[in-house]
Amino acid sequence: MLNASMDLNVQVFVLVGLKEMEHLKYFYSVVALVLCLFIILLCTLMVCTVWAEPSFHEPMYIFICNLMWNVMFQSSVSHPKLAIDLFSGSSTISFSGCLAQSFCVQSFAGVETLTFTLMAFDRYLAVGFPLRYHSLMTNGRALQCLSVIWLVILKVNTVSAILVLRLTLCGNGINNVYCETMSLTRLSCVSTLVNDAYGTFSTLLLYGSSLTIVIFCYIQTFLICLKISMEASQKAIHTLVTHMITFLTFMVSALFVSFRYRFNGGSLSIVTHLVISVGGPTVSIVLNPLIYGIRTQALKTKIISNIKKVFQK
Repeated sequence: MLNASMDLNVQVFVLVGLKEMEHLKYFYSVVALVLCLFIILLCTLMVCTVWAEPSFHEPMYIFICNLMWNVMFQSSVSHPKLAIDLFSGSSTISFSGCLAQSFCVQSFAGVETLTFTLMAFDRYLAVGFPLRYHSLMTNGRALQCLSVIWLVILKVNTVSAILVLRLTLCGNGINNVYCETMSLTRLSCVSTLVNDAYGTFSTLLLYGSSLTIVIFCYIQTFLICLKISMEASQKAIHTLVTHMITFLTFMVSALFVSFRYRFNGGSLSIVTHLVISVGGPTVSIVLNPLIYGIRTQALKTKIISNIKKVFQK
């Protein structure tokens, strides 16, 4: 229980990863801040462009906007605190702050994964059933699907947070620059069987089903394009490979964070923990607005046009 944790004086946790970054803390602090500002600016520009342009009021752009909102959410949660901690030399976080950060980090991961899955399915419907697509995937249905995604992820992570609250925590070292549930669970000095079972089941269900659906949809989409024309298949390959690289980069990092302590991950060096658990999400956060803002031709053209209008005034 939480009171037991308080009795053991485990009210403050040490983010060990921050100590590993101290030798270049000012550099990392500036990088984190610049990334945060760049991501929020670009994502806001994309969302506003879609909102203001009626021709973009389609499921595909609604899904892209959801990705951008999710990216801004995660970047706002992680990067400013990282920059401030590095700049100030602080490497501690309170129990409530750690639990809240874990909830946000895992919510971002879940929404990101399911949105990617929904986008893959949407492209499959658009290519495989072009005549029925607008009846199969309407704007209203797209918004309903996204609402379900957010509700499911928030409920799953609420249960996870409640399960952590019932633990008695004896340690205070977290091998990362941010908190996540698995790092808190491993600090417990009581049985974590229920936490481990719930975490393993929910993680495998989420990532396993998502990966299966994404691979199936992309393969089917490519095969359909191959039957249409060589030009269509080349365009499909180019688009699908780009999306798969982004998705798999994020997936590897998310699975590592979820299972690193279950498979003797505690023996890994702190640097390895940092590279995978920080590098993966960061790459995904940066690539999302770049890929969907620059590679989506219509959206890119409109964004550039809006920027030119601003500077011409």
